[in-house]
Amino acid sequence: MDDARAKGARIVELKPEGEDLTQQEHRKIAPTLILDPTDDMKVMQEEIFGPVLPVKGYTSVDEAIAYVNGRDRPLGLYYFGADAAEQEKVLGSTTPGGVTVNDVIMHVAQEELPFGGVGPSGMGSYHGHDGFKEFSHRKAVFSQIKKDIGPLQALRPPYGPGIRKYLEGAIKA
Repeated sequence: MDDARAKGARIVELKPEGEDLTQQEHRKIAPTLILDPTDDMKVMQEEIFGPVLPVKGYTSVDEAIAYVNGRDRPLGLYYFGADAAEQEKVLGSTTPGGVTVNDVIMHVAQEELPFGGVGPSGMGSYHGHDGFKEFSHRKAVFSQIKKDIGPLQALRPPYGPGIRKYLEGAIKA
């Protein structure tokens, strides 16, 4: 937040007036908006673990989609709005790890929904059935039948005169 403030962003702490968080026994950060962040700010380059939300303006939904798609795929995407067609456009045109509509971070709390990123935001799916599948490995096992049936006999070692004769006929010099 200090980096964003130093580089010109507006910082808005959402706390009751007069509340002093500097004297806390443990670090406590009020929910904070970072308005008009620029791409060179750390808050736009690093993962955020805390109640900090950069808010970047746009003039059209296409501009917002282009901004998201012009960077590494995000771990989460939050769509706010009531326009179903616009929502479908945003969700269909971006590739985040997960999405919450008209709220934030709630997709992470749903144990039955997969959670994880795509590319630089992480790999895999965690939670519920998808998490079980992610951390399980289905082993492929093929067992050849023991009985030789017709032409299958020539396909297995030890190879004899039958396969040599077939190969000589198939490979013409």
